[in-house]
Amino acid sequence: MRIEPVFLFDLDGTLVDSVYQHVLAWKEALDAEGIDLSVWRIHRKIGMSGGLFTNQLLRETGLDISAERVDRLRQGHAAAYRRLAGQVRPLPGARELLAWLTDNGIPWAIATSGRMETAALNIEALGVDPAKVPVVTRDQVKYAKPDPDLFVAAAGRLGAPIETAVVVGDAIWDMLAATRCRALGVGLLSGGYGPDELRQAGAFRVYDDPADLLKHIDEVGGRR
Repeated sequence: MRIEPVFLFDLDGTLVDSVYQHVLAWKEALDAEGIDLSVWRIHRKIGMSGGLFTNQLLRETGLDISAERVDRLRQGHAAAYRRLAGQVRPLPGARELLAWLTDNGIPWAIATSGRMETAALNIEALGVDPAKVPVVTRDQVKYAKPDPDLFVAAAGRLGAPIETAVVVGDAIWDMLAATRCRALGVGLLSGGYGPDELRQAGAFRVYDDPADLLKHIDEVGGRR
């Protein structure tokens, strides 16, 4: 019996070219709070849950971060990101890949660690209608990546066992989450992580971007 796959996509750095806008938005929010953190360190945390971001921030800076300050950081990031969102574009091949899956009857969903206040801007840039396609955001689950909750919820929205899912993401946090829920992890280089990092975190295959994945879709269970 053939097991039909479903595809679960991260959003930032996977379908839309938005990672560095998020980095700059976090930098602005941190600077406003007088927290000095290098840009490259911020980039390494993009894609994980906000709670883990804060925990790592505490570890690296040694600062005492109150709940009020965490909320100000989140709001500051969201406000800064909204100002930068006009620069965000779909990654090469993203729309074509999603259209190909739809045309071939292969279910797909989006699962992002971002909250809807920022994810909505990216979904609009991508041209996806949340009324027709399942979109699971940080607001809807208890834990975000590297916990697998987002992907498990997205598979559930598609009515599919998580073990049949192909998780496509650009960050090690996506691959770790995929491994934890026994899904197949496929990494993309379009978010700034290297191929070795993605493979060590559990990626079964690594491609440049959505366009490259579409060219090799049969390698991960898609059928032309």
